[in-house]
Amino acid sequence: MKTITKTLFGAFAAATFAAATPAAAQMEIYEDWEPAEEVVELTMVKVDEGQFETYMEGIKGTWVAANKVAMELGHISSYGIYGVPYGDNDFNLILRVTYPNTEMMGPSKARYMEFMEAYGKANLDAGNKKVLELYNEIREIQGIYVLREVKMK
Repeated sequence: MKTITKTLFGAFAAATFAAATPAAAQMEIYEDWEPAEEVVELTMVKVDEGQFETYMEGIKGTWVAANKVAMELGHISSYGIYGVPYGDNDFNLILRVTYPNTEMMGPSKARYMEFMEAYGKANLDAGNKKVLELYNEIREIQGIYVLREVKMK
């Protein structure tokens, strides 16, 4: 009886998989779905207990300030900060930067020079110092992920 059940289950599973495979294979890029132009970068951050406000105050003058300039210059589309109120506790903050397209994520001397002129070397140096002296003591980067939305038609 167990052999018949296993055989029937195996046949059912194979038939189900075979029936599902052609449906999946019928999806065509740009006909049924397409990748979005925008690219999202997510940085997962674990801020030490009791240091959230200290970290938020710090990134207001560094990360947020730099992203405001980058957005005004058109280098990024938007940015955001997200608290993680529950989960497996690997991270409790997400920093998001949305780029208009993949090209805007890549290196560009022209964009760098434009950003440096608008933001200033003094601000960049101060931010780097804060990362070394404060951020590295109260937070840990858990991961950086790059996402592109898949838009179904």
